[in-house]
Amino acid sequence: MKVSYLFPNGRSKALTVSYDDGQVYDRKLVSIFNEYGIKGTFFLNSETLGKDIFIQPDEVATLYKGHEVGIHAKTHPFLDSIPLEGIIEEIIEDRKYLETLVGYPVKGMSYPYGVYNEDVVKILPSLGIEYSRTVNSTYNFNMPANFIVWNPTCHHKQNLLEITKRFLEIEYKNQLQLLYVWGHSFEFERENNWDLIKEFCKMVAKSSSVWFATNIEIVRYIKALKMLEFSVEKNVVYNPSAISVWLLVNGNVVEVSGGQIVVLK
Repeated sequence: MKVSYLFPNGRSKALTVSYDDGQVYDRKLVSIFNEYGIKGTFFLNSETLGKDIFIQPDEVATLYKGHEVGIHAKTHPFLDSIPLEGIIEEIIEDRKYLETLVGYPVKGMSYPYGVYNEDVVKILPSLGIEYSRTVNSTYNFNMPANFIVWNPTCHHKQNLLEITKRFLEIEYKNQLQLLYVWGHSFEFERENNWDLIKEFCKMVAKSSSVWFATNIEIVRYIKALKMLEFSVEKNVVYNPSAISVWLLVNGNVVEVSGGQIVVLK
């Protein structure tokens, strides 16, 4: 019995993107994503909302509807340079305020300035954080070993179209492939290269083998896969989670619904 994991609806690849800081240029970026069906995760600092070139608090829920809002720490500090009490305040207060705006649990984060240390990494789960994105590009499409130190594939300025082309051409060999792109929306405005993100969206939107997901959707799906309980011979599987997951079983795509026991053939 040959069994391997797949993404929703039997797809072998997934795309997730995230953008930091919540400046007004997110409005244009979100509209582009919406046009092509791309899902994004947007990390916000609650202290800066409504100030200068940042989006207004009362537009957060509507602007990012269908996407995900995560925290970027309340005031965007260097988390490795403040006391533990400060780290806790930065994360909890950011979560609390953003949750009042979006109406759902905010579970994701990106490290301000990309900076973190062992103490920060250890404390995040106890503060309700399921994952946190770094700025360390891998240039590969492997799933992260640790979602609390989630290294992206690349920044959008790092040969994005070439990397995307390579991603789309990879064949499924019993290993899930994930393309993770990050950046700041103001960079498109500053460098006058909005065409780059539009071309990227056009490229990936043409593929039927790619699942477009927010960061937290990726995390929750992988956790559901890891919760699966197989018999010794792998011919029976129980899905204790609430969501469906997909498997490739002897070359056939099989859906295992949440809470179900399935006999694999």
